[in-house]
Amino acid sequence: MTSRLQSLLASAAFLPLVIGCAAEPPPPPPPPPPPPVAAVEPPRPPPPPPEPTPEEKKKAADLKELAQDRAKFDSDRQAEIARWTPEMHKAAAALTSKAFPSGHAAVKAALAGTHRRPGNADRDKYRNPLETLDFFGLKPTMTVVEYAPGEGWYTEILAPVLAKSGKLIATMSDANGPVDQRATLYGQRFKALLDTSPELYGKVQSVVVDNKAPSLGLDKVADMVLLVREVHGYTNQKTLPLWLMEAWKALKPGGVLGIVQHRAPAGSNPEETAKNGYVPEAWVIAQVEAVGFKLAGKSELNANTKDTKDYPQGVWSLPPTFREGDTNRAKYAAIGESDRMTLKFVKVTPPAPPKPKAHP
Repeated sequence: MTSRLQSLLASAAFLPLVIGCAAEPPPPPPPPPPPPVAAVEPPRPPPPPPEPTPEEKKKAADLKELAQDRAKFDSDRQAEIARWTPEMHKAAAALTSKAFPSGHAAVKAALAGTHRRPGNADRDKYRNPLETLDFFGLKPTMTVVEYAPGEGWYTEILAPVLAKSGKLIATMSDANGPVDQRATLYGQRFKALLDTSPELYGKVQSVVVDNKAPSLGLDKVADMVLLVREVHGYTNQKTLPLWLMEAWKALKPGGVLGIVQHRAPAGSNPEETAKNGYVPEAWVIAQVEAVGFKLAGKSELNANTKDTKDYPQGVWSLPPTFREGDTNRAKYAAIGESDRMTLKFVKVTPPAPPKPKAHP
């Protein structure tokens, strides 16, 4: 009895131990290893932009030059507005109201006017405006068409000459065209000149033209058309025959076409020399006469035998442009402005079209 009781007591004492051992949870399994991290390559730099094409480089250079020219124009315009005093306006009104006995007298008075912009009179010794306009036969009573007047060097002379008894018609590009077009700047320059003095330029009729397809809309109204230092540009644009025909249409029978142009060596290729501002004289005469004009005379009064016509920047290396800056500036100044032909044509009946050859 005693041993059985002891056995039971021992079993009872062992039971909690068994139960306690059975209640403990198994240890948690170890966490899975992290997934392998893929190696991340650093971002590659973007590829360099493609090299600009020659056309793109030229366009960028042209736009940069245009921006510089526009800034200069804005500065020059403000200076010119400030230069015009009440006394100058009064003098301009007196000049345009005077009746002159001849074109020579009228041009001489205009050349002496204070309205001419600073530096313009310095060009007279090269351009000989009094003698040139005498040669063409300018009269104060004429209607004159001025092609491509640029910044108005000749307009300053012609406008007061024709203000009282004649008329000046000037072609110009659209001043309201795209701002990235050089033609727009040219139009703005000329408009700024006309706006400077209503006394001088209030009667000037401007005709906006498309340089690629010129059309003046003038029919037998002009006594004279002046084409000064522009034949090379029209040659480069391949529009010279169109401009010449518009001149023929605008002129009255017997009207005068006066041309002053940088002269290339005789026999040279005009398509090549025009890129440098020059064209051969015989070629110009042939082009003009083919449209319906006849050469009435030529003069050497604007000739310059010092002009070698072989400069890095063409005719624009010479004064007044000096496109090479200070390079050879003294040399070019000593040469002076270009060698120029001065040609006078009269309007005649257009040549008859060639007759078809008879077939045997």
